[in-house]
Amino acid sequence: MGDPRGFIKHKRHKTDYRPSCERVKDYKDVVVPRPEEKSKEQALRCMDCGVPFCHWACPVGNYIPEWNDFTHQGHWDKALKLLIATNSLPEITGRVCPATCEYGCVLGINDDPVTIRENELAIIEYGFKNGLIFPQPPKVRTGKKVAVIGSGPAGLACADQLNKAGHDVTVFEKDEKAGGILRYGIPDFKLEKHILNRRLDILTKEGITFKPNTHITQYAALGTQYASFDAVCLAIGSRVPRDLNLPGRELKGIHFAMDYLIQSNKRVSGAKIPKDQLVDAKGKKVVVIGGGDTGADCVGTAHRQAASCVIQIEVLEQPPECRPGHQPWPVYPRLLKTSSSHEEGADRHWAVLTKRFLGESGHVHKLSCVKVEFVNAVRSTQYAVRTQACSVMKEIPNSEFEIEADLVILAVGFLHPQHTGLVKDLGLQLDGRGNIKTNPNFQTSQKGIFTAGDCHRGQSLVVWAIAEGRRAAYNIDTFLMGESKLPAL
Repeated sequence: MGDPRGFIKHKRHKTDYRPSCERVKDYKDVVVPRPEEKSKEQALRCMDCGVPFCHWACPVGNYIPEWNDFTHQGHWDKALKLLIATNSLPEITGRVCPATCEYGCVLGINDDPVTIRENELAIIEYGFKNGLIFPQPPKVRTGKKVAVIGSGPAGLACADQLNKAGHDVTVFEKDEKAGGILRYGIPDFKLEKHILNRRLDILTKEGITFKPNTHITQYAALGTQYASFDAVCLAIGSRVPRDLNLPGRELKGIHFAMDYLIQSNKRVSGAKIPKDQLVDAKGKKVVVIGGGDTGADCVGTAHRQAASCVIQIEVLEQPPECRPGHQPWPVYPRLLKTSSSHEEGADRHWAVLTKRFLGESGHVHKLSCVKVEFVNAVRSTQYAVRTQACSVMKEIPNSEFEIEADLVILAVGFLHPQHTGLVKDLGLQLDGRGNIKTNPNFQTSQKGIFTAGDCHRGQSLVVWAIAEGRRAAYNIDTFLMGESKLPAL
């Protein structure tokens, strides 16, 4: 590395955000771009650690120590070449990835880890700014045609790799514009859509055909409406939300998180929503149920819609701020995350169980809740050979309370992909969790039909979706050609 004592000379630079009072008035990126010199300095903190566990912890296998070294030296072009060798959408992961790599950083054992995610963003944005990224269509076409159903991160990564291999790729998207969850599920204050459009423009110029507003519900439609395909990749996501079947659930004013975020993103893009369908937090007391990233996105959106107050509740206990002993390095720990949305004024409550929704005139008015605790218990395994400890949730006596709410957002995760439509039409086998079952080569129970992303592995991270899309592309290319020159990872 450039300086083996760089991590001693320089401390981790905290992400700079625009002032809360300013950023809640718009949907622009909350992060203040970091100067190039600061990125070079932060890249110098990367150690010559011998075994790069950051690389192990990254789903796409980024060459992190190598491009950190190039960044420090100012060899941005070399750093960029390594970055795009493993990641199809670094400008996306550089903004929204939770940076599992940083929790695997060796420096993180006794110090703050390297700012890997921000270094990644600095490299890719340098490439765009200086004309190092431009359309590069494949020089040779194979004559094979592949359909990718879904244009989220898994679908885009899969299509990108297959196109690089020379196949003719068509991406079908049921919504008005391509991008999937990147466009409709992530708020602009985390991912402005011109960033996504910039990448889609490159992919289009490289030869990928996008067909938005095309909802493929039957496999036959691929053959009758369009030319037949030699292979198909389903990247349809995991969109069936987990519900809370509680008394009062039928009251108006209770919405799923993704429905709320999708409508908000459409409004930000200029779409007009009919008044009777509008979900707006303006002047309302908002309660977000669910303490994850999606819940945080809902909190930030409610702030920008001028909610009178925002409360976020989570049934689990508050995570620790520092890595606990039972989650040792380099595993990805469950820690307290305070996002930019929380810093804007949300009131967070932990270990709270919602019991029922209370309403007035058919509209939600309050939540009836109770405090809970998690106690250790001992249970027998299947064959009673040994016992193991587990946590059991118990309600705390006399801890009932109510929370006033005019708008309730359910952000408690997703169950599995939609089983109607293509999945049912193709008769695809499902695993025990309701996801599409495949063999180790990402091929479903139907020959020539592959899958990738959340519909395959379950609800997960954008970076995992990208990794899945790339691996599916490798296996599809091998299926079509007998072998593949694409990276297997």
